[in-house]
Amino acid sequence: MNQHTYLRAYMAGIVTPTVFLLVVATVFCIARYVYNIPVPVERVIVFPMAVVPNLWGLWNMLFVGSHARTHLSIGLHGAVLPVLLGPLGFLLTRTLDFQAPHQVAAVLPIAAPIALIVYYLAWKYIVGFLNGLIGVARA
Repeated sequence: MNQHTYLRAYMAGIVTPTVFLLVVATVFCIARYVYNIPVPVERVIVFPMAVVPNLWGLWNMLFVGSHARTHLSIGLHGAVLPVLLGPLGFLLTRTLDFQAPHQVAAVLPIAAPIALIVYYLAWKYIVGFLNGLIGVARA
């Protein structure tokens, strides 16, 4: 099964964030429209719904293409992705003039290492499993 290696890697990469974001979107819709919780994220929801899964897929393609040369584990490779996503999300909030609550800045020193750990584990166990399942890379 050596055909379309990068396409299979891309598809294995987008599975995890797509499923996760479907759950988040469902919870958001229920909170917003059923319980009338005023969470004005409609302006910035496009970033996580469109960019994040695509970056995961492209990042997995990069892993598959560079793994033979770098021998970097898939977990470490995935843990680097929040370093790119964080500044992109910050740039988006500034561009759209989206005012994040002040608690976000207070939680950031705790949330950043947790995000790295979550990404490491997601990439090591979920994306690594999917890559092995479709035969694109050995983590």
